[in-house]
Amino acid sequence: MNIVMAASEAFPFCKTGGLADVVGALSQQLAGKKKNTVLLFLPHYRNIRQVSSLKVVPGVYYIPIGGKIEPVTLSYVNWGKVLVFFIGNRKYFDRPDLYRTKSGDYADNDERFIFFSRAVLEGCKFVGFRPDIIHCHDWQAGLIAAYLKTVYKLDAFFTRTRSLLTIHNIAYQGHFGYSSFEKAGFHPVDFIPSKFEYYGGMSFLKSGIVFADNINTVSPNYAKEVQTDPAMGFGLEGLLKYRRKNFYGIVNGIDTEVWDPEIDGLLPMGYDAATFSKNKPISKQQLQKTVGLQETAQKPLVGIVSRLDYQKGLDMALGVLEKLHGKAQFVVLGCGDPELEKQYKALAKKYPQDIAYIGKLDEALAHQIYAGADLFLMPSRYEPCGLSQMISMKYGTLPVVTKVGGLVDTVIGYKPGSDNAATTGFFIEKFSMAGIAGALETALSLYADKKLWNKLVKNAMLKDHSWDKSAQDYLDLYKKTIA
Repeated sequence: MNIVMAASEAFPFCKTGGLADVVGALSQQLAGKKKNTVLLFLPHYRNIRQVSSLKVVPGVYYIPIGGKIEPVTLSYVNWGKVLVFFIGNRKYFDRPDLYRTKSGDYADNDERFIFFSRAVLEGCKFVGFRPDIIHCHDWQAGLIAAYLKTVYKLDAFFTRTRSLLTIHNIAYQGHFGYSSFEKAGFHPVDFIPSKFEYYGGMSFLKSGIVFADNINTVSPNYAKEVQTDPAMGFGLEGLLKYRRKNFYGIVNGIDTEVWDPEIDGLLPMGYDAATFSKNKPISKQQLQKTVGLQETAQKPLVGIVSRLDYQKGLDMALGVLEKLHGKAQFVVLGCGDPELEKQYKALAKKYPQDIAYIGKLDEALAHQIYAGADLFLMPSRYEPCGLSQMISMKYGTLPVVTKVGGLVDTVIGYKPGSDNAATTGFFIEKFSMAGIAGALETALSLYADKKLWNKLVKNAMLKDHSWDKSAQDYLDLYKKTIA
């Protein structure tokens, strides 16, 4: 099968969040299957990494944007079994960050991803690769599905090409004004509510949902939530319900070549489900030393690795950390909302022995937190799938999570009075400060019972969250989409 993956980020080349991890890992998994050829298209950002062997495709091609014509250069790298193409245009992608500055989104993000979407399609033609399916990820690639059914509808090159749109987080929809519709080159007759029009402008994500042959999101439970709950669907629940026969939920996996405590070179000592009780405490001690916490084995250590924003519920968690800092230690890694950053920094300064805050992206430290913490806190208001809870379980760090989205699909919650034979974490039953604190206190109360605790840790570590099944689910959906 000829597969094109189109996304605005993919690990290890460019990353702001979980989208990059999913796109990178899934691309490799699909390419590892027999008879699959996978091309991954990414923007050629200034900070592209892991491309020392980059090669240039000879020639230039051009993309119309409104009344302008913009050039495209293509470069590529062989990454395992995936051929990665970088779409180059210095005007649009040679910038300090992927999507925004500290003061807000780039004003021309509409042009940047109109350009990217058409450049993917023209890029396939430029290198002579006829895709059976183009897998579009999030709003940044949503217009590809729309182009295939409109501007490129009669293009013989794409006669057999079908599209799948994956919604990684429906809160981010790519809303722009009518001028963006004009820049994109669609016919004015299609500017109607059943196609492109959305509150007087257009939404790149909505356009993708309308025109994609099939749509999916990243967990079965989240697929239900975004169709039935306006608070989860962010205005698109009606459209998704209308397209429910073409809408699927496939839970994400984690890349077990990157996330495996037994072979993780960023840890002081590897461990697995048989050796964690001996070797995992070494990671805890090193983490405490690295972030400046009191080095003690007696207090449970709670980790948070997250973007700091409203979705993640970390505004609610602030009061919980202040309340429980004497009973546990906390290490928080992440950046985002400036006010939240300021408050976490102040809290860490107030309780330096028990609370550490590191306000940046640090991949190595993230590995050390997953390994060194005893518990991992994810008090999300909504969570399409989440990778952190699966990574933490792989590292024997029990997740404490809200009962939303993919967290419900991936965590088996502790039940007092049962044998907890399959338990892998703890659920926050009610999203509130008291609910988060209550779930954490339940978890902390079990820490001293090493027999039970080690049983839960072992359950978590043995849970299979690899990409094997999910990648096959995607292949099955590709075949269904093509058929």
